[in-house]
Amino acid sequence: MSLITGKKKRRKRPLRKRGSMARVSIIGGGSWGIALAVLLHRNGHQVTIWSALEAEVKMLAKDREHKMMPGVILPDDILCTGDDKTAAEGKELLVFAVASSYTRATAARFRPLVAQGQKILNVAKGIEERTLMTLSEIIEEEIPQADVAVMSGPSHAEEVGREIPTTIVVGAKSKETAEYIQGLFMNEVFRVYVSPDMLGMELGGALKNVVALAAGIADGLGYGDNTKAALITRGMTEIARLGTAMGGKFETFYGLTGIGDLIVTCASMHSRNRRAGILIGQGKTYEEAMAEVRMVVEGVYSAKAAMALAEKYHVQLPIIEQVNQILFQGKNAAQAVKELMLRDKKIEVSEVQWES
Repeated sequence: MSLITGKKKRRKRPLRKRGSMARVSIIGGGSWGIALAVLLHRNGHQVTIWSALEAEVKMLAKDREHKMMPGVILPDDILCTGDDKTAAEGKELLVFAVASSYTRATAARFRPLVAQGQKILNVAKGIEERTLMTLSEIIEEEIPQADVAVMSGPSHAEEVGREIPTTIVVGAKSKETAEYIQGLFMNEVFRVYVSPDMLGMELGGALKNVVALAAGIADGLGYGDNTKAALITRGMTEIARLGTAMGGKFETFYGLTGIGDLIVTCASMHSRNRRAGILIGQGKTYEEAMAEVRMVVEGVYSAKAAMALAEKYHVQLPIIEQVNQILFQGKNAAQAVKELMLRDKKIEVSEVQWES
């Protein structure tokens, strides 16, 4: 497909530019990709948006906005394309913003076009059910010549697109790569921290979607704030329990990419996982809920993987286990909550002991 540009519309004045201009391609034309494309453009970078969907490319080029992100206007000099070579070659950074279930196929598609050491930033969240690999591990396996990093944190695309202050974390294997990407994205409304704990960041981002389904289910059942606070707190304990067993750092799970991302995903109606959970709590199947939400519900894909990882690393995940039973075994949601409440008596924090 040839390069497509759309009609001109008024361009917002860029925010403060940080460093030199970079050529960046957003691989994926969904709402998160659009929000990041506009952010990077405001920072003074040359931006291309790639989509595998011809209809999406044409819509973005013609309308200069995505129907899922109304009001977030693409400047006229952001290029929209379906051509792989145009998207990949000569770019300092490729931002992978495709749904987790498409990450492997997309990475394999771009493998021949990625130069040695070219930087790829994954911004999607999930765990591959078949291999139990994180998304960065998938990209590294498919594109071994790439320098792969991740970005995660409490960041709804709808709010980033509207320039609402947001704080996020970039993780990479080298401090140099993390700080380079930090410089590309950071501005007055988008604060970026860096971290070496890519694994912990990705596990927090993937597993919080499963807990958000649980929070939504509780909302759908008509339960209140007490229930949600319990699910968030104990859900974070489960995420940290599994994540540290796998090698993630404890501190990561109680930072932006852990508890921060979990809070925003469990509490906001921007969250597709929470919205799907509400529908499931009201009696719909997960297939019906996903169809009504009309977006990929990543928690559904990560739920089975989380239980497989729990078995592999010998850890207990009672909330995530009940979510799996509701999703895939037809368990009654109210019964699942009852069983969670009636589990064996426990001490809350095992590391804290009485003196006598």
